[in-house]
Amino acid sequence: MAEEKNTKKLKITETVLRDAHQSLIATRMTTDEMLPIIPTMDKIGYNAVECWGGATFDACLRFLHEDPWERLRKLRDGFKNTKLQMLFRGQNILGYKPYSDDVVEYFVQKSIANGIDIIRIFDCLNDLRNLETAVKAAKKEGGHAQVALSYTLGEAYTLDYWMKKAKAIEEMGADSICIKDMSGLLVPSSADKLIRALKSATDLPIELHNHYTSGVASMTCMKAVEAGCDIIDTAISPFALGTSQPATEVMVEAFKGTSYDTGLDQKLLSEVSEYFQPIRQKYIDSGRLSTKVLGVNIKTLLYQVPGGMLSNLIGQLKEQGKEDKLQEVLEEVPRVRKDLGEPPLVTPSSQIVGTQAVLNVLMGERYKVVTDQTKDLLLGKYGKTEKTFNPEVVDKALGDEKKNAISCRPADLLEPQLKEMEKAVSKWKKQDEDTLTYALFPQVAKDFFEYREAQESGVDLKKADTATKSYPV
Repeated sequence: MAEEKNTKKLKITETVLRDAHQSLIATRMTTDEMLPIIPTMDKIGYNAVECWGGATFDACLRFLHEDPWERLRKLRDGFKNTKLQMLFRGQNILGYKPYSDDVVEYFVQKSIANGIDIIRIFDCLNDLRNLETAVKAAKKEGGHAQVALSYTLGEAYTLDYWMKKAKAIEEMGADSICIKDMSGLLVPSSADKLIRALKSATDLPIELHNHYTSGVASMTCMKAVEAGCDIIDTAISPFALGTSQPATEVMVEAFKGTSYDTGLDQKLLSEVSEYFQPIRQKYIDSGRLSTKVLGVNIKTLLYQVPGGMLSNLIGQLKEQGKEDKLQEVLEEVPRVRKDLGEPPLVTPSSQIVGTQAVLNVLMGERYKVVTDQTKDLLLGKYGKTEKTFNPEVVDKALGDEKKNAISCRPADLLEPQLKEMEKAVSKWKKQDEDTLTYALFPQVAKDFFEYREAQESGVDLKKADTATKSYPV
């Protein structure tokens, strides 16, 4: 009998230069730490290397005093044979609020011009209206537009829900679909059903991005691939597991000799691993890589709280001297999520739900104090949630303001912003991309531009200047 032909070679996207260090060391890896290993990584044959977007843009400016655009250009120069991928928060771009269409389009244009091949675009509510502009812009610029669906659990999130979303994404003109399991909620048996359902609904390639937080990610990848998943995201082992992704070398070995064999060379992967080992140790020694993010956290499955969100909750309670209230807050999170239309918990919805849950517990009365972000979510300013809001919560949180609720795409209400940003940044502008940097993070950009000017004038500056600043990762 003839040997079965390999028709399903599994593809691997490596995350060490973006999500892996974002998840484990709060996005603090520097460009200089990345560059020496690029020639080796470029030989491996990855589907892509995820290296930009997400929190890297903010972190480059705020903590590392680096120009994120210059990082991208250096990475592009180094990767001669490998596609580069970024994470893009839909209409929020890389920030935490919606931007006008002209800013979104310009950001996509400049991202691709500076070296990005694949733009992974997601929305915290899975409101596809918030993705349309970015998808069209990526296609116009000749880029690969991948739409990521934020995976979550709840009454609304049936297989039919995911299949309808997949069909709509295909009709939108996207090139591929990613299941973005930011919390580690997708268990193996559910992955099998989900991937088979998606494959029956669309011809687009399916990629799985999951986190190891709950301990099941590698098993989930195995079942997903067997069910037809085309690409999985992994991280080289020194920056894998915990709140990061499954380990690249482990997944390559797991499929070796099967019909899904990746064909990736373990010797080359070992070189990459050996390179990152001392970098990992450096961050352990500095206290940046905490053992808290390396273990299995089963609370993720119980309360659907992503690892980063859990850290934020603990931090907020610690500031108030109320760490003993953590269990109450964890129990409150699912209730708040249900009140607010059961959104997936990913930036920025995770911060909105988490902060409101903390306030509800600390105030001793639910919704006695309501954040502006919670109000904006209830007013429709982030988009449409899959489930309706709790009407009692709407009345208590908004009062007469509820008459200002919107049902349109939030960005439809935004006037073009680009010309205004061009004018505001003119004093510091040295490249077109500076306009976009300022548009996303005005104060952080201003600080960076002033640092850059001082550096160029020969002033001796230390990179620890802003080490005490914090931001949502």
